[in-house]
Amino acid sequence: MAAKIIDGKAFAAKIRGEVATHVARLKEEHGLTPGLAVVLVGEDPASQVYVRSKGKQTVEVGMNSVEHKLEPDTSEADLLSLIERLNADPAIHGILVQLPLPDHLDSDLVINAIDPAKDVDGFHISNVGLLGTGQKSMVPCTPLGCLMMLREEHGSLSGLDAVVVGRSNIVGKPMAQLLLGDSCTVTIAHSRTKDLPEVVRRADIVVAAVGRPEMVPGDWIKPGATVIDVGINRIEGEGGKTRLVGDCHYESCAAVAGAITPVPGGVGPMTIACLLANTVTACCRANGLSEPDGLTA
Repeated sequence: MAAKIIDGKAFAAKIRGEVATHVARLKEEHGLTPGLAVVLVGEDPASQVYVRSKGKQTVEVGMNSVEHKLEPDTSEADLLSLIERLNADPAIHGILVQLPLPDHLDSDLVINAIDPAKDVDGFHISNVGLLGTGQKSMVPCTPLGCLMMLREEHGSLSGLDAVVVGRSNIVGKPMAQLLLGDSCTVTIAHSRTKDLPEVVRRADIVVAAVGRPEMVPGDWIKPGATVIDVGINRIEGEGGKTRLVGDCHYESCAAVAGAITPVPGGVGPMTIACLLANTVTACCRANGLSEPDGLTA
């Protein structure tokens, strides 16, 4: 029996609809419009496409979108002073500095200059610590999207065995924290894990986030498991054309799994939807209002 395909595009559209409803309510009842500022340094083409998409979707749900495009040789002092101004601006509720930054800028320093309450990417060291100790925090967008999909699929995740393949600060580690928060038994596996296939095979939930194309084959998957594939890898296809694949070998995994996210069209669309959700959450917290149901961890 083939796996159920988890449609990330449709689910992201549903989340954006909920965000738009909440934004309309904030405007009507409190005269508030959530504002998201995106800072892009340099000319990275992938980043430019991503920033455009973020801006478009921010406006579509009724929020204010502010973009700061800086020259590739912008100094650290100038970037930090822009962040300081955005931190102090009451109309801005979310601040996102698009990564990667040019080599002469210290990403950790820049991210940790953002007010943690406005850090809608969830990368600030304070938010990492709050998430790790089970307190209210800003949660990184991609893991938050994965968690929402898993809750939608399973209802309660309590007691399920989850394996996260990958230990990055952006996905692997926060994903494990979120799954622990929902009472899963969690293993973080990676390239050095002994007998990785056996570890993955016992999981009810597999989250693959290693950045290696089609690394996880179907015979690593327990029959009926839910597979969330975070990887987006471009590989050579037929006739010299490139195609996008995930970290899981889709056909063989889909033949065994109970449910699976495709690549593209799975986790990807959820990332921006959760960025918008985080901005609404930040706006509500900044103004002492109750947070939107279903849009937070």
